[in-house]
Amino acid sequence: MAPCPHLTRKALQEMVMDLLHNTVQPYDWGSRTLLPELMGVPPTGAPQAELWMGAHPAAPSRVLRDGVPVPLDRLIAEDPERELGAVTVRRFGPRLPFLLKLLAAEAPLSVQVHPDLAQAQAGFARENALGVPLDAPDRNYRDDQHKPEMIVALTPFRGLCGFRSPADTADLLDSLKVPELRPYIETLRVVPERQALAEVFRAFLRPPAGLLDAVAQGLAAAAGEAPVTAYDRIARAHPGDPGLLSALMLRYVELSPGEALFIGAGVPHAYLSGLGVEIMASSDNVLRCGLTSKYVDAEELTRVVRFDEPPARVLVPRKQGDEDAYPAPVDDFRLSRYRLRAGEPRRRVTLDAPQILLCASGTTTVFSSGDSCVIDPGQAVYVPAGTEAGLEGTGTVFRATTGTAQRVG
Repeated sequence: MAPCPHLTRKALQEMVMDLLHNTVQPYDWGSRTLLPELMGVPPTGAPQAELWMGAHPAAPSRVLRDGVPVPLDRLIAEDPERELGAVTVRRFGPRLPFLLKLLAAEAPLSVQVHPDLAQAQAGFARENALGVPLDAPDRNYRDDQHKPEMIVALTPFRGLCGFRSPADTADLLDSLKVPELRPYIETLRVVPERQALAEVFRAFLRPPAGLLDAVAQGLAAAAGEAPVTAYDRIARAHPGDPGLLSALMLRYVELSPGEALFIGAGVPHAYLSGLGVEIMASSDNVLRCGLTSKYVDAEELTRVVRFDEPPARVLVPRKQGDEDAYPAPVDDFRLSRYRLRAGEPRRRVTLDAPQILLCASGTTTVFSSGDSCVIDPGQAVYVPAGTEAGLEGTGTVFRATTGTAQRVG
């Protein structure tokens, strides 16, 4: 990604805005084609799963200072109030509270769940007191933050999110014609709903010998319709993994481009395939249920999972002024979308909070303090709090900021 040729040395010194240089995460489940196709670059042949945009210490974006790349988290640490604004610093401390990603899935991700803020703080303190290293593979809590998240589909997108009703799960399991599933089906049909989900979920984390193979065979025989075919694909991608059974309890969801899911604390979920814009609180706290070679702490997992959470609804953006906003019940982030057309007036996007502007299609020019930067699909600009900025161009731009942001002027 080349630096913006339109940014003058004076503009850089005044911190008007920065083109972000971002890291691609090559996780095994990533697509080899979706990100390159979006960005108009040749594929490398390796999986390209996530493009990270933000200041997460694991892979912070970089900006240029006198031709030298500087991590965004270091830039923010040098002067938090100038970069983030006083309101953001008071609410979240001297850190960027959100992480923006392009996510491109070709194979199923792990079934996972995130803690709420109180659970994260207690778990982080507990593991610190026990002396568990932050990078230990058996550590659950790597920071003291929660991790709500949202995914917006750019292509048809498939995933699992939240528990299906016990009756519906019983019907699905019954359709597989696997005798070994009868006790679980009976529990789901006769025990009160929350208790039934909890009992079967805990049992599925440690399944008896032979159950996984029998279920995989049942899925292969029943494949043909969307949900069963999706679970059959999981079984083939993760043979012998107990996470398959947890996945069978989750609701299968298909998103059309522009539709979204918000995933709160305690909601088990897994993305299966597709390209999307993902935003989340800047945390690394993940408890996994399966479909992974990483650590699974069944005891802690069942303390965090919420068995009475209502099913996640498919979201569509709401018109707010000149942008489409995706509602989320958290302050850590706010995600919205601009749909730009040639010849329209410049969109003013000045806020009292930090912003990341991501081009998802077309070509966009970001203006600030007399300077400009052209971004193409997959490119993003960081705009510090209070910076005068505007947009012109064609296509779609996503704006990530905090849920406490207010327009300036």
